[in-house]
This record gives sequence, structure tokens and C-alpha cells, in this order.
Amino acid sequence: MKLLWVGIVVGLLYFREVVSGYERVGFNATELSHFEAHGASLAVANDPLMVGLTLIQNAAAKGAVCLDGTLPGYHLRRGSGSGANNWLINLEGGGWCNNVRTCVYRKKTRRGSSKYMEKEIPFTGILSSNPEDNPDFFNWNKVKLRYCDGASFTGDTQDKDAQLEFRGQRIWSAAMEDLMSKGMSSAGQALLSGCSAGGLASILHCDEFRDLFPKTTKVKCLSDGGLFLDVFDVSGERTLRNFYNGVVDLQGVKQNLPRTCIDHLDPTLCFFPQNLIASIKTPLFLLNAAYDSWQIQASLAPPAADPQGYWHECTLNHGKCSSLQIQFLQGFRSQMLYVIKDFSKSNQNGLFINSCFAHCQSERQDTWFADDSPLIGSQPIAIAVGNWYFDRAVVKAIDCAYPCDKTCHNLIFK
Repeated sequence: MKLLWVGIVVGLLYFREVVSGYERVGFNATELSHFEAHGASLAVANDPLMVGLTLIQNAAAKGAVCLDGTLPGYHLRRGSGSGANNWLINLEGGGWCNNVRTCVYRKKTRRGSSKYMEKEIPFTGILSSNPEDNPDFFNWNKVKLRYCDGASFTGDTQDKDAQLEFRGQRIWSAAMEDLMSKGMSSAGQALLSGCSAGGLASILHCDEFRDLFPKTTKVKCLSDGGLFLDVFDVSGERTLRNFYNGVVDLQGVKQNLPRTCIDHLDPTLCFFPQNLIASIKTPLFLLNAAYDSWQIQASLAPPAADPQGYWHECTLNHGKCSSLQIQFLQGFRSQMLYVIKDFSKSNQNGLFINSCFAHCQSERQDTWFADDSPLIGSQPIAIAVGNWYFDRAVVKAIDCAYPCDKTCHNLIFK
């Protein structure tokens, strides 16, 4: 089980091969997030704009440091023209660490230390500066806040013996303060987004983000691939709840969780979006695959819950799932739709839940906005998000169940 989570949190290797409309991805279980690496491979292939890393120089004085004590950082692309006064903040994803051993491992990677972060990264999808690739947000000020704490920017404690700093909440605050000093304080429009662990962070910090600005500023939040569900795995255990319990306890997360939740629920349960979204006041858009590939592999059918390997092939390639396995996955989709039932009643909130085997779709150009992007009806993700943000339409797009959607960019792992 520990090796599985190390695999989710650290590493770099990847390759891909596009076959018959599917992305075929190879990964080593001891390497980092093949989902993120796969997205990076697509970004590089599209020859995107590369944006340099800025370290937050005054962060250390505030105790806002990465796991290893190095300075946190972000990548900033300045806006222009009609977007010069608008800001899009994107919170990087990359799993979590739930015990000292995995956090020590993590601090020796770009997910725990700015020493190992890329000096430049590609801006694609919602971060693209090309109007043909990103029609609504191309000329905004765009920021990618790097993730180096391991608790979705919410922890605040330390482990002196292990030389670990769990300062995600301080990193969030230091970054926002730095960006406000660089012009974000006068934003006319602002959007907080994030993918995976960053998508969870965009939910956790959504109302905090709103409170940074005057009431006259239009502020909304987007969570991509961040709707992690508290569900039973194939063995009847709650793998993700048990894992989150370690994250919350180790990294001092409780004090930074919404009071509206922890007043009546265990702090670990308040790390799950399903227990948070109803109380968020700021308009929020949930973009998620109904058959989230990460959750299938790491939460629903992890190796520890499947010692005989019955689910192994299915988790790598949905085309190899039996009818009973597909039935189980349909149950997961049903739980996701149940979780968002009340959330969807508010017209200020938006939804795009497509019936794909995918994870994170806003930062990849091919899934965000391209000639063959995923659709619900005739609407690609970028247009759905834009229509919602600019109040052009109420967006509550929920796909029919698998296998009806032929526009998916389903992930297939080798």
C-alpha cells in the first residue's frame, strides 16, 4: 500500500502513444503521477509558451516554506489588452504524503522542494496565451502556484526530527500576498483553478480567495479532477479515507479546514469535497470525469484491496473490465452524481461531469479546447467554463453513462 502512494506522489518517467482515439500511457508504479506526466508530455508536444519560475523571496520570514525548507514559487505570465486587469490562479496538483517516510521521499522531488522544480514550465489549456487554444482567458494574468507541501496547501506544523516543514497554508497566504502586491489587488475579474490535489485545494481555499478582493471584483473558482469521493474500495475498506486521515493528522490540517464542516464532522471527512461544497459561498465549477482514472486506481481498486489482481487490467484499461466491474464503476458514477445533487441546484454553480476514464482536463490542450476535445452535447470544456464564468449561460452538463460518449480522451495505462 505504501509503495502505491509513493507512486502517486513522486517520480518523472512517462511515455505515450495515441491509438484509435485513446491515450496509451506507460508508467512505473514507483514513479510520480503518470496522470500529470502524461499531461506534460502532451504540453511539450504542442510547443507551448514556456514560463519561468519566480521564488517568493519573503516567504521564509513568514515560515512559508516547502517540505525541505526551501522557498516556494510560482510561474507568472502577465496579461495584456482587455485581460490586463484579470487574474487566473492555478494551483498545481500532485498527490499528498501521509506519513514521515513518504514525505521525506517527497521532499527530494519537485513536489517537496523548489530545488528540484523546473525553471520553466509550459502553459497550456486554461493557461494558454493563444486565443485559438483558450478563447476566454488567453490574455489574462495567469499564475501556476507550485505545490511543495503535500496537503493541498492546508497544513501548518513541522516534524523537527525528520526535518519536515508542513506549511501549505502559509505558502498559500504568502503567494497570495505577493501576487496582490504585483497587481492582483486591483483585479476586475479573478478565477481560482486547480487540478487533482490542486482541484481539492481550489475548493478548500475558494472562499478565502473571494475574501481577498472587494465585492466589486468578479470572483469564481474551478475544481478540475478534485471531486475525490469517500467511498468503499473493492475489498469493502475506505482506502482514501484512511489515507487522508494520515495527511490531516501529520500535517496539522484541522486548524485550516472550514469551521462550518469541522464543527460537526471529523476533520478527515472535511478534507473530502462532498462535505464542503454545500457550504461554499463563492460560485464554484466542478469539472470531473465520472470514471476518474486516479480514483479507480488509487481509491477504488488499489493493489492492497485487490491482492489477487482481479482488478489490475481493468484499472489500466477500461476496455478490459468485466461486466461486473463496469457495474461497480457505474455505482461510483452514481455516487458522484448523488454527491453533487444539492450543489447543482444553485444557478451560481457550474458542472461538467463527462463519462470518461480521465483525470484533469483543463490544463491539457487536447481536452480543454481542440478540434477533437471531449464534448457534452456540442459543448467543449473551455466553452462550458467560459459560459459559466461570464454568466452567458447556466452550465449543468452531466453526461449519459458509459459507453455513450464517443468524444472522450480516455486514458489507457501500460
